[in-house]
Amino acid sequence: MKITHAEVFVGGPGKNYVTLKIMTDEGVYGLGDATLNNRETLPAQYLTDYLIPCLIGKDPMNSEDIWQYFYRGAYFRRGPISMAAIGAIDMALWDIKGKVAGLPAYQLFGGKSRDGAMVYAHATGSDLEALLDTIEHYQSQGYKAVRVQCGIPGMPAGGYGISGKNDDSKHFITQYGTLPDEEIWDSEKYLRYMPHVFEKIRDRFGPELKVLHDVHHRLTPREAAAFGREVEKYNLFWLEDPTPAEDQMALKLIREHTTIPIAIGEVFNSLWDCKDMIEQELIDFIRVSVTYAGGITHAKRIVELAAIHHVRTGFHGAPSHSPISMAAQGHLNAWAPNFGIQEYLVLGTPECDALFPSEHRCEDGQFLISDAPGLGVDFDENEAQRYSYERRYHPVVRLEDGTMWNY
Repeated sequence: MKITHAEVFVGGPGKNYVTLKIMTDEGVYGLGDATLNNRETLPAQYLTDYLIPCLIGKDPMNSEDIWQYFYRGAYFRRGPISMAAIGAIDMALWDIKGKVAGLPAYQLFGGKSRDGAMVYAHATGSDLEALLDTIEHYQSQGYKAVRVQCGIPGMPAGGYGISGKNDDSKHFITQYGTLPDEEIWDSEKYLRYMPHVFEKIRDRFGPELKVLHDVHHRLTPREAAAFGREVEKYNLFWLEDPTPAEDQMALKLIREHTTIPIAIGEVFNSLWDCKDMIEQELIDFIRVSVTYAGGITHAKRIVELAAIHHVRTGFHGAPSHSPISMAAQGHLNAWAPNFGIQEYLVLGTPECDALFPSEHRCEDGQFLISDAPGLGVDFDENEAQRYSYERRYHPVVRLEDGTMWNY
């Protein structure tokens, strides 16, 4: 079997999904996701100009050698653009491998460790009452875990995860602008108000609900350490990205002052980005995604390293990841002995289902992987013709005095 050609598609319903399709001389094809949120054309062009020409004529079953070829063969390694492109190729090759074997991808990893993978929803509210109502909505849908983000009184944009243009907090997906929106942040207001939010959540929903919260890199190490210690009593499932990811040793200070579980890693691109914090056991959940971390081959290595250091998985699952990436993570979640939880934002709109047909599903707060061969997701090229690329940006963040801050 040989790879004969490959094609990249950019576009989708509400998102600029970057979809790779690799074809073989035996008619078997594989699909991968290279979506780099709000920089989508960059991995798409990297694939087209540099990687796809090197794929032609290769045996798709040699996925390990092909991964090493693109990673070790590049003098300038890593980075989100390169690793998203490599990740898409790797996903597509595992998809082909599973289809040739007639097995779902998780069987190629060693089989299932669980029947379903617990997911968490995003519960948001412009104020506390709206947040509590949204949490109740997700509980009624069977979710056992929710990430909670609440508007902060006196903060113009409300806080991270609140400023989307969709007013329906029960179906919240941030709508990014054609130029960056500017948000205002005040750490003191946030630090004063959020413990009150956690207290009210526990008062209303009790101790069983798994509560997650994303700081989104906004605090200094000292602030994060003090905040973690103050909110320990509310038994959070995790505190995500308390400080900017570049300064990983800041996690030592946080660890010395609080036992609150720390989740970090969605901006990491390789094992080398998170190796030290895993080995030093400075985190509790690793948040890489299969796309940004170079595909199944490399993400699996990260999971295996994490497993021997008491670190569980918490794969990134924002709507910028297409159903192909979510399926790849679903197969890893089914297999991983150290599975923790999976972020899940509903992708199952009629338009998205038409573009990416699949039998995977979410029921009662669990992601259930199908037994279809490979990744179990298809791609309708006729549907893809309905969509084209539309430039979007993440917001940027400033302090109240105008100083640039961390998004």
